[in-house]
Amino acid sequence: MPVLLWVVLPYCAVVSFVLGNVWRYRHDRFHPAGGGPDIDRLERYGANAFRLGTVLVLAARVTDVATSGPHDHPRGVLHAIPAGVEMVAGPTAAAGAVLVFLPPMIAGAYRAPVTPLDRLTLPVLTAVVLSGILVRFDPNSLDGNYRPAETLFAWARSLFILRPKPETMADAPALHRLRALTVLLLIGIWPYTRLAGIFAGPVVRYATRCRTARLIPRPGRPGIGF
Repeated sequence: MPVLLWVVLPYCAVVSFVLGNVWRYRHDRFHPAGGGPDIDRLERYGANAFRLGTVLVLAARVTDVATSGPHDHPRGVLHAIPAGVEMVAGPTAAAGAVLVFLPPMIAGAYRAPVTPLDRLTLPVLTAVVLSGILVRFDPNSLDGNYRPAETLFAWARSLFILRPKPETMADAPALHRLRALTVLLLIGIWPYTRLAGIFAGPVVRYATRCRTARLIPRPGRPGIGF
């Protein structure tokens, strides 16, 4: 069971993320159908808030992973700044996601397609944000031990270098296991929800504009026109 949960499931989530994004690109170029002008405006605000919040949360988490160890809890500036950033950025990302998902659900005449996975995403994202804040202020980190570094961080590093250590999560506190499972669920369903286009959509549209601009001949260009 530990191998299934903490080795097989994480890699399956990553495979789902990669293949899902490939499928989504071929299916609709990460652009959901439907929506009116007011909905589009709200979704733009929500997408911008979600991008900003997510990037800041990831930066805070990377800083935490890079500066902490099982017996080395980050203190001073290295603790205060990432903690403060995450406390603000997490709710910002969650509020942005609400603006992305909620209007299409109540849009009336302009109702855009809302899938069951879209409806699942908001509670999953809320669980990810709340569990992240609770883990950062983990009550199990006592007597100089930093439990997230012993469990979540060590487990994530082992997966990244392809030397998984399921035992680091098998005996982890329930909060840490809940945190890991909700993050894996979010990664696995991400490409199949409206969140997929928030980061990939602008990149795809920019690449398409650049490719189109190269294909359109410019007036007076040597060898083209008269």
